Amino acid sequence: MPITHQQVAGYEFLRQMYDDSYFPDHVVDRGRTILLRLCERIEAERPSDLESLYALTQAATEEFNLLEREFEAAGSEIETVAREWICDEFCFVASAYGFTEAEPEQLTSGRDW
Repeated sequence: MPITHQQVAGYEFLRQMYDDSYFPDHVVDRGRTILLRLCERIEAERPSDLESLYALTQAATEEFNLLEREFEAAGSEIETVAREWICDEFCFVASAYGFTEAEPEQLTSGRDW
């Protein structure tokens, strides 16, 4: 399902990670895919409240938890700066879809990174 939200459709997810050679592009691509899939799910399911949104972001967070192993296998990791960048992307998604009151820590509360 293509993303229809104009602000999200033209957004370059994880740009800072792509710009930093410490993070392998092929693994960052997988992170970008996770975020795009989150947007697709939000558009398809249209969560009506924060709890519904958090359920979707938690599923995406779990995918990032699994992705951490791929970063490590490629000689990288989701370290402090990357963690902040990824969390910023979750906040962007929540805000873009009208959930401006979403708590940043709640969006990725199940993270292992």
